[in-house]
Amino acid sequence: MRAFTVVTSKVAPMDRPNVDTDAIIPKQYLKSIRRTGFGPFLFDDWRYLDAGTLEIDPAARRPNPAFVLNDAKHAGAQILVARDNFGCGSSREHAVWALDDYGFRAVIAPSFADIFFSNCFKNGVLPVVLQAAEVQAIFEMVEADANAQVTIDLPAQQVRLADGRSFAFEINPHHKHNLINGLDEIGLTLQQADAIRAYEAKRRVEAPWLFN
Repeated sequence: MRAFTVVTSKVAPMDRPNVDTDAIIPKQYLKSIRRTGFGPFLFDDWRYLDAGTLEIDPAARRPNPAFVLNDAKHAGAQILVARDNFGCGSSREHAVWALDDYGFRAVIAPSFADIFFSNCFKNGVLPVVLQAAEVQAIFEMVEADANAQVTIDLPAQQVRLADGRSFAFEINPHHKHNLINGLDEIGLTLQQADAIRAYEAKRRVEAPWLFN
């Protein structure tokens, strides 16, 4: 998993509440269990004017010119700012895979759905909870200047705006440690590889019949 320390980027504004996981990555794309390749289908129903599937090349489809991700002003943004209850709906981890594959390193919102929030930490995407007024300030900044940069400093637990304002955010220390060190659940387990091998060697001596 990619480590997350400090990210400075333009921001893509998703100005609607209750964005559910079916909107983030529609059901027809759940047939694939690979963690890559979902970026072109992120927000698929809003992003394109025609329907799509895994078998249809997104380059051959008609983009919706009114959708934020199709606006050249926000191209290359690594931070998504959203409204309340982002990631609600089904528990599909594909939603975070799609955000990550598109290039988003973080999502800022006043609140997140619990399972989506948890899935973000498992995949190296930082969900930042700020007060509604602070989120509104970011929306207003982006509206005034689409090229304005926002810095998310995870070690310092701060979101810093281009005009000098900064907002503090809370994060579980365990999640913070894992993101800074690029550790998912498998990575955490592998840190104990020597102890696991020692235990298995011991059990092989104590109960050899288990290994026949």
